[in-house]
Amino acid sequence: MKAVEIYLLLHLILTASVLVNTFDPITVTVGVISNLWQLFNTHERCDSEWISFNAEGLRADLESKLFGQHIASRVILKAVNGFMSDDNPQKPLVLSLHGRSGTGKNFVSRLIAENIYKEGMDSSFVHVFIATYHFPHKSQIDSYKSQLQQWIKGNATNCERSMFIFDEMDEMNPGLIDSIKSFLNHYKKLDGVSYRKAIFIFLSNAGGEVITETALDFWKEGRNRDEIKLIDLETSLSASAFNDINSGFWHSRLIDDNLVDFFIPFLPLEYRHVVQCAMAEMKAKGLEPDQDVAAELAKDLIYFPKSERVFSVQGCKTIEKRLYHYID
Repeated sequence: MKAVEIYLLLHLILTASVLVNTFDPITVTVGVISNLWQLFNTHERCDSEWISFNAEGLRADLESKLFGQHIASRVILKAVNGFMSDDNPQKPLVLSLHGRSGTGKNFVSRLIAENIYKEGMDSSFVHVFIATYHFPHKSQIDSYKSQLQQWIKGNATNCERSMFIFDEMDEMNPGLIDSIKSFLNHYKKLDGVSYRKAIFIFLSNAGGEVITETALDFWKEGRNRDEIKLIDLETSLSASAFNDINSGFWHSRLIDDNLVDFFIPFLPLEYRHVVQCAMAEMKAKGLEPDQDVAAELAKDLIYFPKSERVFSVQGCKTIEKRLYHYID
């Protein structure tokens, strides 16, 4: 058994002993067994056979599968491409994705993972934390901080090219995310572990109102939404997250210390984008794309403002579930 495997085994056992005081024992046991399986399963390795960035693949996916998000597409492609091309980055890549539900934040995270890891989101090197699921109790925030640090340290030890995705940042207990601040900084190593080649992605609905107001202003002025630039929104997004007392970023040192590389807005989707989503979903399911079906599905969704029906309330989130209702 290699030294790193011994370290991680001990780490998992110690984590379980901490978790058992705060979580259901059955859940803890299943979680530990699952992670032990990942650790000793030699199917996937932290090497170029399993981790290899496909820049053209990401570009093609963003162009053909992500609709209505010209800012996100451009910024993410350049950021990930530049980071993955650097053999000696000075810090991890840290992206914070903001926008209404259904605009593509989770979807983009999956596209990034699929173009870096051979196993995509199923890779043992991709780790997803959901605020309301993994950190539900405010009273246990100190335990969560310790557990989170241990998990990130253990996984980064196992593979420096790890990806950590934090969903529902707008519902995370304030102060918790600051526990990983040191991992996002410019340190070469912390206790012998380097985090510089890791990717951290935060997903949040926070800032959705600011983004929507900007998009509406452009629409009212008769301006093309493609004219909206990152500079029009990034500062207000970071300020909105920082000042929202209910957000995981409230007064966060991650923002104060400029550790987030980009605050990326996801614009509310219009009717035409929902049609594109429906057409893409049909293609993904092996169905013949039907413009009439896509148009009918998109038409029946709820839009706002109510009188003008400019932006979709659900975005593309319900397309997959609703599609078969419109197919004969």
